[in-house]
Amino acid sequence: MRIALGSDHAGYDLKAHLLTFLADRGHETIDLGTDSTESVDYPEFCANVGRAVVAGDADWGIVMGGSGQGEQLAANKVRGVRAALCNDLYTARMARAHNDANVLSIGARVVGLGVVEEIVVLFEETPFEGGRHQRRVDQLMAIESDGAD
Repeated sequence: MRIALGSDHAGYDLKAHLLTFLADRGHETIDLGTDSTESVDYPEFCANVGRAVVAGDADWGIVMGGSGQGEQLAANKVRGVRAALCNDLYTARMARAHNDANVLSIGARVVGLGVVEEIVVLFEETPFEGGRHQRRVDQLMAIESDGAD
């Protein structure tokens, strides 16, 4: 699997950890920045993760920041992205099973490394259930067409 990762300065150390963790799991990773803990604005890094997923350059993505909230918002501005803030196992499972999320957002200042690894694996391994949830995902995606460009 190809996984795109992006973060701001607060998520940089977590991103570096996950790049190694995912590579050790046999995944190809795409590092879309940032490249240090120096203060940066996150929107472009996180939007680029979303763009990589939508373009098919990555199977899914991970965005990280202090809380993960702004990073999720930035990724979700990209048409076709369904980014979910998952700072626990339950939301990671539901984001995939019910919402077919394709970008995982994590708060680096919220979750410890051991739990982050569990969240990432659960997000990766949980299949989308489809069925009634597909109808809802279709409705979410249709909202993007309202007043488009």
